[in-house]
Amino acid sequence: MTVGRSTSPTHVIGAQAEQLAQQYLLAQGFAWVASNVHCVWGEIDLLMCRDNLLVFVEVKARRRSGFGSAAASVTLAKQRKLSRTAAWFLAESPQWASHDCRFDVITVDLSSQPAHLEWIESAFLLAE
Repeated sequence: MTVGRSTSPTHVIGAQAEQLAQQYLLAQGFAWVASNVHCVWGEIDLLMCRDNLLVFVEVKARRRSGFGSAAASVTLAKQRKLSRTAAWFLAESPQWASHDCRFDVITVDLSSQPAHLEWIESAFLLAE
């Protein structure tokens, strides 16, 4: 039997991490805009806003720490995909055009209880 994306262990862990990250940012005064925004260029896990700031959030989860940091997995290639997806989103959603934008990364360590989150604000600039 083929395991669908929505029930695969990796997807379940990712969805759990995204939910924790969203709850964390809501507690920091952000409002939820969208989740799992995707286009041909890639996917953005969370879009959150506060005042005139729109934040594109990449959420990285780890169940074990032996494979390097979650933040280190946001490579230059991944940054380019996120940048292109963000540009597409802004072109498709002109109501956000006047907002300042930034890219954040939230890492979620699920090996600890409760899960440990690290929020990296302005994690990278627009990748060309």
